[in-house]
Amino acid sequence: MKIELKKIIICELTNGYEDRAEEGVHGYGGRLNIRPAFQREFIYKEKQRNEVINTVRKNFPLNTMYWAVAGDGFELMDGQQRTVSICQYVHGDFAVEVEGSPMFFNNLTAEKQKQILGYELSVYVCEGTEGEKLDWFKIINIAGEKLTDQELRNAIYTGPWLADAKRWFSRSSCPAYQISEKYVNGSPIRQDFLEKALEWISGGKIEDYMSRHQHDIDAQELWQYFQEVIAWAERVFPTNRKIMKGLDWGRFYNEHKGDKLNAAKLERRIAELIEDDEVDNKKGIYEYLLTSNERTLNLRAFDEKTKVKIYEKQKGICPVCKKHFAIGEMEADHIRPWSKGGKTVPENCQMLCKMDNRTKSGK
Repeated sequence: MKIELKKIIICELTNGYEDRAEEGVHGYGGRLNIRPAFQREFIYKEKQRNEVINTVRKNFPLNTMYWAVAGDGFELMDGQQRTVSICQYVHGDFAVEVEGSPMFFNNLTAEKQKQILGYELSVYVCEGTEGEKLDWFKIINIAGEKLTDQELRNAIYTGPWLADAKRWFSRSSCPAYQISEKYVNGSPIRQDFLEKALEWISGGKIEDYMSRHQHDIDAQELWQYFQEVIAWAERVFPTNRKIMKGLDWGRFYNEHKGDKLNAAKLERRIAELIEDDEVDNKKGIYEYLLTSNERTLNLRAFDEKTKVKIYEKQKGICPVCKKHFAIGEMEADHIRPWSKGGKTVPENCQMLCKMDNRTKSGK
């Protein structure tokens, strides 16, 4: 792979700058693809963006940027956030504070504009195979905002499928965010929604799925599946609550989409469980209602004081096998199970040996 260091001045970089959202972002006379399919969206906050401009104004050095030869032009491999910040400022998208006053680029004196436009950027340009460029992309991602796992996957499996998938899952107000913001954690522009959809449809084998579909013309299968998951969640649990956000809805859908579920009955049970002081993990209610697995509820446990008190009362004898055990060899158990109305109170506690407690009917 050939790598060459070039000096690019800002007026060259910003020449022909155009941000057409989903259709792409270009600069350098239209020859530089600032946001290839593998790149993240613009994520700099105002302070970070402004500091890029202040660094340029003060003639301080910016970190090196990396481009890759692509046909007759280039793809930006590292430095998108700095590049977009510079281009947006020169084209009048925002102001920075200069000597105590907000200044757009066209508010600056001709001398200050000339200084910014003449600022030299250090750019390494590489030329090689797609595999070599992607390997280099992963290596140089060591500064600034660390790439997420999904952003790194995007770098490996770039192609028409990914470009279409990002249209649905990776924009600030993308369709996936609009229908599932109450169900999925994270940010579309950091690829959290895309990663979650892929995790659900692939059963956790994201790389396998992306590899199989890399050269598909679109991501309709993934988008249709994601809509089905969210529609199922809304139908089965129509009352939205904050505790629903971040749950494993794709797995629930995959495993229970064929179950006969009554939304009204489930809603009544959810309300009961939310009010139940025995349930420590309220977010586990939904999985419990689908699986009947009490462990998802993290039911209240007996405290150490109660355990010692009951152990002493039983004189260390397990009431099931009638044998004596040290307290560390025994576990607290509800005499009347929670599922039958039992509470976590001393009167409902017994100490069983570990074997009997773990083989007790109903465990």
